[in-house]
Amino acid sequence: MRWLERPGRRAVGLVMAALALTSCGRGGSDDGASGSREATYKQVVEDPHPRPADVIEAAGAPYGVARAGDGSLLLTYEADNVEDDEGPAAAAWRIVGPDGRTVAEHAEHTNAEDTRAVFKGAPKGFVRVPSGEGAEGAYTLDLRGRRHQVVVDETPLGSRAGDILLGEWEPVLVHRPATRTVAPLSGVPDGAARLALDERGTVWSLDQSLTEESADRVVWQRDGRTLGTKAVPEPYTGGVLAARGGTVALSLTQGDKERGLLVTADDGGHRRTVLDGGIPWKDLEGGPDALVLEPLEDGRLLVGEAGGRYWLADDPTNNAFHQLETPATLTSLTVHGTTLYGITDATTPSYDLVKDEGLWISRDGGRAWRAYTPSP
Repeated sequence: MRWLERPGRRAVGLVMAALALTSCGRGGSDDGASGSREATYKQVVEDPHPRPADVIEAAGAPYGVARAGDGSLLLTYEADNVEDDEGPAAAAWRIVGPDGRTVAEHAEHTNAEDTRAVFKGAPKGFVRVPSGEGAEGAYTLDLRGRRHQVVVDETPLGSRAGDILLGEWEPVLVHRPATRTVAPLSGVPDGAARLALDERGTVWSLDQSLTEESADRVVWQRDGRTLGTKAVPEPYTGGVLAARGGTVALSLTQGDKERGLLVTADDGGHRRTVLDGGIPWKDLEGGPDALVLEPLEDGRLLVGEAGGRYWLADDPTNNAFHQLETPATLTSLTVHGTTLYGITDATTPSYDLVKDEGLWISRDGGRAWRAYTPSP
């Protein structure tokens, strides 16, 4: 394994070489050098000690973007075995400072069957989401890329402002940056199928402990205490749940289709349904499991489908949405603050880059996009 901080001349050269190849890929090919790229790609995934820039060059696009409190980004990359779902692979991450310059990067040899590393942003760095049972695999990276162990506490914690939800499924874990602690979350309903934790420390859950007499319900809690509960309006069941920026939204499903949204902006005091708003709900591809639902920091909602179409609310009332014009077909789109981060990538491992492959960033609600090009 190699850890690089403040890359020197050799590392800078590797980064620039990677950028040159990635720029070629944005045109849809690598100028007839597929054979050369295939050989290089295989060499990278088989290297027991791959260099970060080589893995990033082979991968072409990141698969994940996390943002820290100061605006630094952690980009994660993976070069998989193209010909089999087993065998050698390579993974890398790169931390980019608010000024766009590479601060630290790391790469390692992996296996195509290994679970991808997932990070979430924290005030002063990043936290790795556990990849095994309990808190196994969790650690933090500071803004310089230095790795720190977390304190694992088996005593359940009541949620507080600033806590970070590390997973919705058992065990439900939270990270408390102030103490670098990872612990179970207390008070989660036994029938909770979806969870969201907002910046104020309120836990929102979709409770599906169904009986013949009861329907899905939304429960919200803070510090282990239940603050309220509301039933999901008939004839719908709950789907995807999201909370941020004072807005809480639950997708409403009927059968195997999404039909609209249940939205509140005052801690559940008043709820309203959005069954149109400019989104063609009945035509969305992928069903409830593929729906993208993310609030921006200002309370506007982003809605997306598996087919690559996305809609953004015109304002925080979330009554009307407009379809985003994206610079390429995006395979994923996420939100940090009010900035949109879209990724264009192959849907299956490939030696070649797809047209416009890479990371695209919009800071103005999708009106203008720029391709991410890291500085040395």
